Amino acid sequence: MTDATALVDERIEQLLELADPATMPMEEFRGLQYDHGLAWVHFPEGRGGLGVAPSLQSRVDARLRQAGAKAPDSRHFFGLTMAGPTVVTNGSEDLQDRLLRRMFTGADSWCQLFSEPGAGSDLASLSTRAVRDGDEWVITGQKVWNTLAHIADRGMLVTRTDPDVPKHKGLTYFALDMHAPGVEVRPLIQITGEAEFNEVYLTEVRVPDADRIGAVGEGWRVAMTTLMNERTTIGGGGGAPERGSGAIAEAVRLWRDLDPSCRHGGELDRLMKLWCTAEALRLTNMRAGQNRKAGNPGPEGSIAKLMFAELNQDIYEMCVDLLGPAGTVGYEYRMERTEGLGLTGPAGSSRKMFLRSRANSIEGGTSEIQRNIMGERVLGLPGDVRVDKELPWSRVPR
Repeated sequence: MTDATALVDERIEQLLELADPATMPMEEFRGLQYDHGLAWVHFPEGRGGLGVAPSLQSRVDARLRQAGAKAPDSRHFFGLTMAGPTVVTNGSEDLQDRLLRRMFTGADSWCQLFSEPGAGSDLASLSTRAVRDGDEWVITGQKVWNTLAHIADRGMLVTRTDPDVPKHKGLTYFALDMHAPGVEVRPLIQITGEAEFNEVYLTEVRVPDADRIGAVGEGWRVAMTTLMNERTTIGGGGGAPERGSGAIAEAVRLWRDLDPSCRHGGELDRLMKLWCTAEALRLTNMRAGQNRKAGNPGPEGSIAKLMFAELNQDIYEMCVDLLGPAGTVGYEYRMERTEGLGLTGPAGSSRKMFLRSRANSIEGGTSEIQRNIMGERVLGLPGDVRVDKELPWSRVPR
């Protein structure tokens, strides 16, 4: 046992002596967890961490779950996985003091305000403008495909503050108050019937300069912190079943429950190929985790994100195929429900996830973008080349 492990264990015992996570309100308990440095253990002391290896976070989470702590819900996702690392890496001390504890407890939920109607894969071409006015910025523009923006208190917002410099150089990043005057959120109904995504209109929204994350003009660099954490998190969602969970585990359960007379070798072969791919993804994520701990993050974030997206779609396509006619029914969406989902049995769940997985190859950077990243930055292949004159092989007979 290392000194760091002993320190983490000591803080866990101190926390559990002070509070019972099974009975204390979740937000109050998570506040105490933050104060004991057990929120993000690799963050600095006083910022929800202990300055130890991030691998020790799983030790904390497992011990607290065993003691009855509730797992955070989807409202916590953007704060825990993306906003937190972005703020602690790039934000001022004042900003860290104001934002980190509230995002960990769930007092503030977060969303991501990056994509625009004319700036999706090419994020640096965004046009939402921020103009300095004393100690404030006046922001006008439109964002789209903003997950959970309708319930968010804060948004990770990238804007253009200097249109006269190269596009990557003129961006600035803000922590936007989603309740500020001039912020309008409109839901986008998806193929599942949900309104998980939104479009956000910003009309002369005033944002204090104190809510700026990073230096003026450094928004692209700050955004890369967010995106790398997003891709690693999404990619880490795949893998072979452990403790009976995950998409591939659902496919295995459906196969086992299938009438033996309906099973055939072709489908079994298909299932085993998917399982092997899921296992390779799980091992890739393990390798990525070891590299991060060693301070050598590699291309695995983009690899895992790409593979997770395509694998998830393939798995749920098989789930629907295994269900046969039942795969087309059993899913119902009711707008009036807070959770937004009305699922009836495993058929409903598989049908919903089959539809929802269509977004996996778009969100967090499209599969095409991930291939470009790996080709150009990992394999060293040449990037896109602009052709200024007609070349012989471009003259194709019509």
